[in-house]
Amino acid sequence: MSTTAVAEKKGALHWLDRNFENIFMVSGLLSIILFISWQVIYRYIITKFIDRAGAAVWTEELSRYIFIWISYMAVSVAIRKRSSIRVDMLYDRLPPRLQNISWIVAESLFLCLTAVIAWFGWGQIERLLQFPQYTTALNMPYLVPYLILPLGFGLMCLRLLQSLGKQAKVCGLGDTLVGLCMAALIVSPCFIFDYIEPLKALFGYFVLLCLIGVPIAIALGLSTLATIIAADTLPIEYMAQVAFTSIDSFPIMAIPFFIAAGVFMGAGGLSHRLLSLADEIVGGLYGGIGLTAIVTCMFFGAISGSGPATVAAIGALTIPAMIERGYDKYFSAALVAAAGTVGVMIPPSNPFVVYGISAQVSIGDLFISGIIPGIMTGLVLMGYCYFYSRKRGWRGEQKTRTARTMGRAFWDAKWALMVPVIVLGGIYGGIMTPTEAAAIAALYGLLVGVFIYSEMDARVVIESCIESCETSAIIIVLMAMATLFGNIMTIEDVPGTVARAILSFTESKFAVLLLINVLLLIVGTFMEALAAIVILTPILLPVVTGVGVSPLHFGVIMVVNLAIGFVTPPVGVNLFVASGVAKAKLEKIAGMVMPIIGLMLMVLLICTYFPQVPLCLVGGK
Repeated sequence: MSTTAVAEKKGALHWLDRNFENIFMVSGLLSIILFISWQVIYRYIITKFIDRAGAAVWTEELSRYIFIWISYMAVSVAIRKRSSIRVDMLYDRLPPRLQNISWIVAESLFLCLTAVIAWFGWGQIERLLQFPQYTTALNMPYLVPYLILPLGFGLMCLRLLQSLGKQAKVCGLGDTLVGLCMAALIVSPCFIFDYIEPLKALFGYFVLLCLIGVPIAIALGLSTLATIIAADTLPIEYMAQVAFTSIDSFPIMAIPFFIAAGVFMGAGGLSHRLLSLADEIVGGLYGGIGLTAIVTCMFFGAISGSGPATVAAIGALTIPAMIERGYDKYFSAALVAAAGTVGVMIPPSNPFVVYGISAQVSIGDLFISGIIPGIMTGLVLMGYCYFYSRKRGWRGEQKTRTARTMGRAFWDAKWALMVPVIVLGGIYGGIMTPTEAAAIAALYGLLVGVFIYSEMDARVVIESCIESCETSAIIIVLMAMATLFGNIMTIEDVPGTVARAILSFTESKFAVLLLINVLLLIVGTFMEALAAIVILTPILLPVVTGVGVSPLHFGVIMVVNLAIGFVTPPVGVNLFVASGVAKAKLEKIAGMVMPIIGLMLMVLLICTYFPQVPLCLVGGK
């Protein structure tokens, strides 16, 4: 074989190595968006014209299995990019050498978890080969979807080994061995002691793993694995089974669809048009560009459902503009970071989807209940921006604003403004489920970006699909591992024990809600909102229902509370995004955001103690 042929072969293998998961992710995401959209079209259009058309039940079943495949494929990409939800408080304070060693420890432990699930996942395949089972709609062997367990987790093992190899080169042989020994030391109690009490193993390992920088989802899975080994609470094979069944859920699929809708609309030119509209509405007042940023964040939040995504999309446009017009850099970054929290209150909202699944509460009712808190937060931020800017003489851009210019801005943004109408109208009109509405929104966003705004070519579509899958996979794996963690807690009656302990201390509804709010505020300072929801919902829900708080109301309290965590140091994700956009020191932005946090706490207290305020649109349920 010639040198050129060898080089071409190596180049092809390198391309495949870098893009293997991407092929599955892009084709899979586009497929399930089309399948679920077809399901809605088929139900309301095709069946009207064709007698005995039946139902397109195969679309939901096939979409669920593709969704599981692309979610676990995307984890491999997240491993390669080291993008995950983790607690970095201790890591950020370590010297560079210990930071490098910590990656050896974290990825070695991660490898243990993926290897166990891959191994016992293959055991599932062997059982399905021996005793074949078939799916309901497609009559497809269950063997096919379950192959993701050995293949997907096996691929994660490969990516972790590759990452460890690169990290070993950075650390050197000595520090690599130190890291591996530390990992072995961490797991050794499970094998040295015959028995460790389940709760000590579960929570002890979880706290330890989080502190050393292991991603929260993996810390949940590893602490469950350690408890199974140390206390023999469940069969170890159960982990592989639950890794599949816990996300084999139609409602969970709303998460990647909503994320994709936001990414498609952002990449397709949505942000500029919404910004122009907001500028027409409030841009001429004191603090005009700041007010514009807040209103635009509210608009964009009604599409993306993500706080950090809102800050990234709108902050990249508004923060430099505010600085250019003389606004304080740190005020600008803090304001946009706080405005991004509205993105998780105003529907659609990924935290509400996660809470609804965890607490078995109507996602539609949660969406509606988030509207008033979201608007209240936006108005409070606008008031603060106006008076702060007026005191310093910061005016908006002085230009002619008339009914005609506002009408033109509305017209330019009309396609973007249709997304909330489609989502909420479809859900509350009884036309679509939240998952179907999310799929339609994603398809709509894709079509608008490609054919109407014409700002998305094939490369942008591919990049947007990959970004959507990566972002949603981190959430999906978190939910899968939290299910394992939660099952151990249920066996040990942790929720009941916590509820009895708090209610024995006080049965005052006022005091219980105050204690829980303080707990959630503390948790929000070091844990990402979605992780906190999946971990704390099964623990705290029995407590609040015990004092007469409805699960729907508690969902609002939890999401509004944890939304504040997006701007609370030291782990305020929105602060990190705003800091990167503004190229400003995080600690100075954190200082500027403190008065804003105080105002947001006022909104939280109103939503907590006056449930009729957030629940007024759902009849005060």
